[in-house]
Amino acid sequence: MDRPRRRLEAPVGAATLLLGFDQPVRISRAGHPPETLVSVYCGPTTTPAVGEHGGRLAGVEVMLAPWAAFTLFGTPQHELANRTVDPDTLPHALDRQVGELAGALAALPSWEERFRLLDDVFARWWDAGTPCSARVVRAWAELVRTGGAMPVRRLAEEVGWSVRHLENRFREQIGLGPKAAARVLRLQRARRLLAAGRGQAETAAACGFYDQAHLSGEFKAMTGCTPREFTTARRLPFAAAPPGDRMTGEATSLVLASGPPSATSGPGADFSKTGGPA
Repeated sequence: MDRPRRRLEAPVGAATLLLGFDQPVRISRAGHPPETLVSVYCGPTTTPAVGEHGGRLAGVEVMLAPWAAFTLFGTPQHELANRTVDPDTLPHALDRQVGELAGALAALPSWEERFRLLDDVFARWWDAGTPCSARVVRAWAELVRTGGAMPVRRLAEEVGWSVRHLENRFREQIGLGPKAAARVLRLQRARRLLAAGRGQAETAAACGFYDQAHLSGEFKAMTGCTPREFTTARRLPFAAAPPGDRMTGEATSLVLASGPPSATSGPGADFSKTGGPA
């Protein structure tokens, strides 16, 4: 691109592994110092982040089911909640460094060869990784299937655990407790419906919020802007290429106006001060 780009990324029900080829990305999240990294790992979060780069960014972004990230890296995922880290700082037992893999991908001449290498490496990492609990996988699948609408007590009954045990294993292998994970999935569904043209009241009822005010409060807490700001911003024309959402069929991202981020405010304040996307 001919200028820097800044994007607001809302929480999604996935972990992210960015295998960067050359240029770094700077990631800011309220309550944490900014991180400037070439390769990035971020587990499931409940807060928004702003990612910015100088106009050129190359690499492969891999979206992982949270329990799959636990198997690959073997790190209790609650230690990484709402954090962004260099994946090679994690105490994993992988047979090669993530940065080394990113370099090997960058050196290949075609995307077909890159994806073939990724398939081979991830299959090997998976076989050697820390097994995840089948009950955690089942509980996560039920939360995804219901858009975060299944009560935690019923979820525990479904998998045959106590609520306390489910919460402990969920935090270990998903990164968030089941209640927090349900909040993210419920809001993810709400963003999808709003982006498709549904009204706020209809969306609140469909997604299990108490009322429209409850939807608005959750939206502000987890995306940094109101439902109206988010949906309006996604309809604005773009001077450069529009954002590509990180997950197919989901409303995950906003392009923000260029300008220095606030040192004391989170992405929501930055969104309002810059006048929305550009």
